[in-house]
Amino acid sequence: MRRLIQVLDVERTPHAPHRSLVDLRRLESPDPSAFGLFVNYMRQREEDFAQSVQRQALVRPEGIIGAVVGGFYSLLSPRYPSKVFTESSEAMMWLGVHEGRAAALQAELNQLVMEATGQSPLLLQLHRVLRTRLLEASLAETAREMGMSERTLQRRLKEAGTSFQSELNAVQVRTAQQLLLETDMKLTAVAVEVGCASLQHFSSLFRKLVGESPSTWRDLQRKAPPSGTAPASQARPSSE
Repeated sequence: MRRLIQVLDVERTPHAPHRSLVDLRRLESPDPSAFGLFVNYMRQREEDFAQSVQRQALVRPEGIIGAVVGGFYSLLSPRYPSKVFTESSEAMMWLGVHEGRAAALQAELNQLVMEATGQSPLLLQLHRVLRTRLLEASLAETAREMGMSERTLQRRLKEAGTSFQSELNAVQVRTAQQLLLETDMKLTAVAVEVGCASLQHFSSLFRKLVGESPSTWRDLQRKAPPSGTAPASQARPSSE
């Protein structure tokens, strides 16, 4: 998180005031300590940002994570105009970027994210939609939410070397990992929360994607040193 915060120094340009877009829709889980580091960083550089940023639009994810992100400005009260959005197109319009330019900028941002993460904009969008509807995830509803037909979504996923079921399973396990780390929920409750029909189904799915049972993975994570070690296995979408 400290390394990430250092990147924000690019905003500190009093000699060249600018409009700022912060897109946090890909944020998957809020971490209290990381959030605290971020807030402290901004408070310590309040004057620099006041002179550098003319106005700032923040695009938040949906759900509880979005509510946490949306409360950021209530903690800082920046001295420049700021507003929270759920769509980047609306945020860019508020910043004064015309529609054609906004589309080009979004495409450029998507390309940068894909290069950095190795994941296409399609999969990023799919995962965002699935995270909000794991209990009732279906191909039809997900495609509608993404603004395309079922056939189109299936075709594009096939072209990306994956499938709807594979990506759904990956999001289920990734969400389960967050719950196992951040809560004391029982495994049965976690299974229900991520949309698995039974504990047996959940355990089998988790072991398939992570290589360990949910209980073993949780124990290993909680025993691991807080820093200086490589991260343990994370859920990966299969290519079936």
